[in-house]
Amino acid sequence: MPLLENRYRFADLGLLLLRLGLGVMLVAHGYPKLMSGPEKWAALGGEMRHFGITFAPVAWGLAAAIAETIGGQLLVLGLLFRWACGALLLTMVVAAASHIGTGEGFNAYSHAVEIGFVLLGLLFIGPGKYSVDQQVFPPSRRRY
Repeated sequence: MPLLENRYRFADLGLLLLRLGLGVMLVAHGYPKLMSGPEKWAALGGEMRHFGITFAPVAWGLAAAIAETIGGQLLVLGLLFRWACGALLLTMVVAAASHIGTGEGFNAYSHAVEIGFVLLGLLFIGPGKYSVDQQVFPPSRRRY
């Protein structure tokens, strides 16, 4: 049976589906934050206090909203993929720390931790051949 053979023939299709699903969900979560304005950004950026950072909460909140919204779009496209994964991973670390720091239980922070691990894995794997990065920045043909 072809699907049970260990040939990795569908790895790039799997990466595309993972990028599309995760990217769309991140945009769906990030866009309302981005559009909500400085008051929401200040509340969001205020979560940096869990890392001892208390200055410029509006800027931190805006950065998080941009990371989720634009980063999600970049995931979908597979463009600047590793930079997007890195920014989103940092955002998920802050989200998890925020839930943990306020004493919320496992169910509150597990989602951010799960997405963080997926993003970390994607950071190492790359976007796959069905991506803009593959077309714009093709892999080198050097042998090691």
